[in-house]
Amino acid sequence: MTESSAAATVTDLLRAVEHGDRDAIDALFRLVYDELSILARRQRRRWHGDLTLNTTALVHEVYLKVADQKQFPVESRAHFFGVAAKAMRHILCNHARDRGRKKRGGGAPHVTLEPAHEIAEQPALSDEQLDTLAALDDALESLERIAERPARVVECRFFGGMDIDDTSAALGISPRTVKRDWVFARAWLRREIQLKLE
Repeated sequence: MTESSAAATVTDLLRAVEHGDRDAIDALFRLVYDELSILARRQRRRWHGDLTLNTTALVHEVYLKVADQKQFPVESRAHFFGVAAKAMRHILCNHARDRGRKKRGGGAPHVTLEPAHEIAEQPALSDEQLDTLAALDDALESLERIAERPARVVECRFFGGMDIDDTSAALGISPRTVKRDWVFARAWLRREIQLKLE
């Protein structure tokens, strides 16, 4: 299947979902599963993995979060990946916060059912990484309140692994605007995160 026909199929499935065809969401995720897995793997590598949230679990959590929406106003393949990036952000940041709470004394022991070779490849998040991820999410929420578009750019670029053109298509803005928002958001977030971690 060519890239343009895959995009057309995704768009057709998105329209079906928007018109109430709940089976289309399953077909949609089967179609984009490999791409979502690549995004999830990239995010897990960035944060050095974790025994309780492997790549497969992260993709499945994104599916549950997106499929659970009552309304599904997604217009295109690029827009869908923007929505998936936002879902991935929320899942990862909530997971980091939960892990941070548990490391401070809460929670029961976790029993994993993952194959041994997958467990061996997944070192746990360090305390510093947990704190940084939680600080990033807090800073991103602050940025959303003052400048929503740059926050969406960060979700697409950082959490969704999208390039300038994909982010432009997902958000319906020019590549030049994406670049400008990306530069602004990175500088703003860096300052905010440093303040939160001091």
